[in-house]
Order: sequence, then structure tokens, then C-alpha cells
Amino acid sequence: MLNSRITPCLLIDNDELYKTVNFKSPKYVGDPLNAVRIFNEKEVDELVVLDITSTQKNKEPEWNLISHISRECRMPLCYGGGVNTIEHVEKLVSLGVEKVAIGYAAFINPEMVRQAINRVGRQSVVGILDVKKNRFKRNYEAFVFRGNKKTNMNHIEYSNYLINLGVGEILLQNIDLDGTMKGFDKKLIEDIYENIDIPLTVLGGASSLEDIKSLVNQFKIIGIAAGSIFIFKGKYKAVLINYPDHLQKMEILNN
Repeated sequence: MLNSRITPCLLIDNDELYKTVNFKSPKYVGDPLNAVRIFNEKEVDELVVLDITSTQKNKEPEWNLISHISRECRMPLCYGGGVNTIEHVEKLVSLGVEKVAIGYAAFINPEMVRQAINRVGRQSVVGILDVKKNRFKRNYEAFVFRGNKKTNMNHIEYSNYLINLGVGEILLQNIDLDGTMKGFDKKLIEDIYENIDIPLTVLGGASSLEDIKSLVNQFKIIGIAAGSIFIFKGKYKAVLINYPDHLQKMEILNN
């Protein structure tokens, strides 16, 4: 039986750790390997690592860094960024990555994703669903290429598109709330949650552990990913890698 998961998300670029706001203005926050070591000590449920520039720069994944992260990581690891061939997917899995998150390639080369699923299994392929509201702030639109290209599909249509490809999970990223710590958009999450029959992880807007607890209470079985609240501390956003202790986590997840 699936359980809800609390998942830190690390954004990397050129072997360094960054944090963004609305997918823009990357701020350097440290060494990703150091963050992984701390999360090991905190016994986190799962870790998501996303390379924020590889796809846009048409670069392959940073194989050396991924290899180091995978060897260091003592929890299930999901990686995304620069993945655009079947060979990329297979190499990531061979390095110890449990889940490969695919964004832009799923949009421009759906057959590659289908073939990758046949090679490594559905459970190892995650479809990325990047969403923001249109300029009238009424409807949601799905984007790719780090939020820079429209899919001309809304959030429901693109989630169906990913499901039809055969992905085993969807990573829903709210571009409008990325890095803002303003709270989750429960309407968006509900729309996707009720439309799919595969695991869902949501990312974007987490403001506190209480915010995560409220989401678990409403949706029960869900993956909750967050960056800022596990990287920053206090109103001045000092960099301090953190994660709820065992008792806090149990209180959040078992309500």
C-alpha cells in the first residue's frame, strides 16, 4: 500500500545547489552533496533532484555528479533534467536512480518515453507536469522547457497525455508558486488528483509543515515535495538544511 511521502527537492546547475522563484532568479545555496548527506541523517522519505538548465542548454545530465549523489543517497532518488534519449534513462537507472523524471522530451518525443518505459518499467518513469495560470489568472496551462514553451494544453489535458504515454507517476510543479512559500494551490492539486489513477507528487508553494499536514489530511495518499522550507530558515531565509524529525513526520502523515 502506498503511503504519503515528504520529499525534499534539490535544484542543481553546474554541480551546485540553487533555489529559484517562479522558475527564475536562481540563488546559489550550497553544495548538493552536503545537502544529501544531511538528508541522509534526517532519514527523508525520498529525494528529488532536478537539473534546471541542462534541457535549455541542450546538455546531457551531469553524470559525474549524479553518480556521486546516487552513491551518497540512502533514500529513493528521483532525477530529472537533460533526459532526452532511451540511453539517458537506462544510464540513470544503472547509476542507481530509482525514478527518472522526464519533461520536455515527453512533449517532443513521446515515442522515446514509451520505449524507455518498455526498457526500465513504468514505475521508473515520472512525467513532469509544469503548470501556471494564464494571463487572466483563471485557467491553468501546461508548459515545458522550464516554463518557457506552451504545450497548448491545459493541466487536465496534459496529465491525460502523460498517462497515455504510460508514465508511472506525475510530478506536478506549480510555476506560479515555485519558491514563494505562499501555500499550495489546492484547487490545482485537486483537479489533477481526481483525474489520475497513478501516484502524484506535488511541488510548489509549501509554506510550513502545517501546510503539508493540511494537504495530507485532504488528499490522504500523495507525495509532497518542497524546496524552500527544507533549505531556508527564518524570515531572512538563512540557508539551513532541515527536515521534520520522526515524531513530527508521523504526526503529519498519520493524521
